[in-house]
Amino acid sequence: MQTNPAGSHKTYEGVSEDDWLPMGGGRRHPQRCPDRREFVVTFEEPHDWWNPQNWRSWKKLCISTVACCGTFVVSFNSAIFAAGAAEASKEFRVGKEVTALGTSLFVLGFAFGPMLWAPGSELIGRRWPLSIGMFGSSIFTIGCATSKDIQTLVICRFFAGLFGASPLCVVPAVLADLYNSTYRGMAISIYALTVFGGPFLAPCIGEFITISYLGWRWTLYLPAILGLCNFCFLLFLLRETFAPVVLVEKAIQLRRQTGNWAIHAEKERLELNIDAVIRNYLTRPLQMLVTEPIILLVTMYMSFIYGLVYALLGAYPYVFSHVYGMPTGVNALPFLGLFLGVLLALIFILCQHRSYTRKLKANNDKIVPEWRLGPAIFGAFIFAIGLFWFSWTAFTHSVHWMAPSAAGVLIGFGVLCIFLPCFNYLVDAFVPLAASTVAANIMLRSAVAAGFPLFSTKMFENLGVQWAGTLLACLATVMIPIPVVFRAYGPMLRGRSKMLQQPSSALETPESSDTEGRSQ
Repeated sequence: MQTNPAGSHKTYEGVSEDDWLPMGGGRRHPQRCPDRREFVVTFEEPHDWWNPQNWRSWKKLCISTVACCGTFVVSFNSAIFAAGAAEASKEFRVGKEVTALGTSLFVLGFAFGPMLWAPGSELIGRRWPLSIGMFGSSIFTIGCATSKDIQTLVICRFFAGLFGASPLCVVPAVLADLYNSTYRGMAISIYALTVFGGPFLAPCIGEFITISYLGWRWTLYLPAILGLCNFCFLLFLLRETFAPVVLVEKAIQLRRQTGNWAIHAEKERLELNIDAVIRNYLTRPLQMLVTEPIILLVTMYMSFIYGLVYALLGAYPYVFSHVYGMPTGVNALPFLGLFLGVLLALIFILCQHRSYTRKLKANNDKIVPEWRLGPAIFGAFIFAIGLFWFSWTAFTHSVHWMAPSAAGVLIGFGVLCIFLPCFNYLVDAFVPLAASTVAANIMLRSAVAAGFPLFSTKMFENLGVQWAGTLLACLATVMIPIPVVFRAYGPMLRGRSKMLQQPSSALETPESSDTEGRSQ
């Protein structure tokens, strides 16, 4: 409250007393207001049961399991339709390249999803974006299953992917809300298993569904049913975990108990800033891809890895059916080798996590992002070896089918060993810009991966298994130096980063950077 220059009218926050709205009942506004800071609700550390990180272990395990199951359903949905694409093309009388859009557009939806779900999870919390995303993805998948023409199918697949991007964006943040630095790495590793486990298990199930009496449409009904079941679990079992929103709930309860309506949470005073949303999740991510070599090169490597996962959806059945004469269904079983490789990589990364934790404690909990890249360097060599092994054993039936199947174990091992540490490295290296970094990574890698299903089968048909696989293996070999170079010169490159040198006020809001930074 202050007096204007004329001294005749009082103003508050620049508003003249004459312009104040009356309180009603002939009452004026009180002349003195209490200090708002005295009524801001926070967590009572260290044992406030409102704090999600202080919840009981069984409760956190239940929430994280339901959330990660949603990620598995979405990744499973992204790949299972590829098994029924050939039958769908016959029914709709279109080429296989057209029905391949059903997979490509779903993955392309992942590229646009972060612009919707990432800011939504910070504005209204985690629970509703997760629930709405899962429900919407399931409904559009039902639309795909009941489609009468190819246009309806591919359009609904895109929107199913757009809504399905919600778990991919939000679940890491949920795990960050629940677990501290000691257990967060293990939780994120399980999340990564669901991201890659779904695409590697989906073809095995989808092929047998397609050749059964159920037909190709049930490759869409099945993930829709699983999605709706997960939606129900999310509604009844998922509690809000985003700390600012949890504090709003705490403030509401305190107001009801005390009758003191001055009690409030900081988030209740925040207003939607459209400019900040556009900057953090669209403009700045694109700018970072252009100006930051670390983000560009590491994301390109991850895009290649992620794209290869969807390229194998068409390549593996082609190789094992045309070279080894395996019938439909059986020709998808070698995907289990890829899944086994992912499981072994998960165990390897969890073992490495203990060593990382010891180094972090010895360094007074000061993060050195380059420490994350050890498993990625090892995985890069294993990944390239696996591709060469597959290429030079799968081109002729004179080599037993177990040889290229065993190569899949190395490929799956390399996929997770490269992807997860590189993702963690980007977040650690750009903690003040973590939200924008994650958005840039998801957008580029999903956009690149969306193109792989369109040409992978044709590439193996035209070039031959041996040379098509060798081409991919050579690309993987060329990219091996990326984690090696950043392990050695990463600190120097980060020191020259123009984005990180900006004033802190120009970077992410503390709320968003803390959320996304802690997510890894």
